[in-house]
Amino acid sequence: MTIEQVTENKKQYMDLLFLADEQEDMIDKYLDEGEMFVLKDPDPVGECVVVDLGGGEFEIKNIATAENVHGKGYGRALIEFVKEHYRGHCRLLLVGTGDSPLTVPFYEKCGFKEHHRVKNFFTENYDHPIFEAGVQLVDMVYLAMEL
Repeated sequence: MTIEQVTENKKQYMDLLFLADEQEDMIDKYLDEGEMFVLKDPDPVGECVVVDLGGGEFEIKNIATAENVHGKGYGRALIEFVKEHYRGHCRLLLVGTGDSPLTVPFYEKCGFKEHHRVKNFFTENYDHPIFEAGVQLVDMVYLAMEL
């Protein structure tokens, strides 16, 4: 397993990006400014995009692993990589997600705690309803961890 930074042609990983964010114009809002990391084993099976919000705050805007490798620790490996990569110049690491029984518990197991919510984020910013694990995503749940 290796994790490499991608600086050019980030859209070649759209299949992985779409696993975490299914609307391309939303991905376009952060992809160019974000730092992208791809996990390979040996082929690409995961990705993560992190944006510098300023003031020592960074946000994981997109993180995903291919469905056929779920439960193998790749998502946690990406989180651990990001923590180490930004340690020293990041005081607060944020991640936003839908209020889903799949994603929120994952982030909590990785050490994140709920920070705040943005009401109606998914219903106001996406052109179609988004469902995860049978639940319609409405609010954006932000979780955070101090580094």
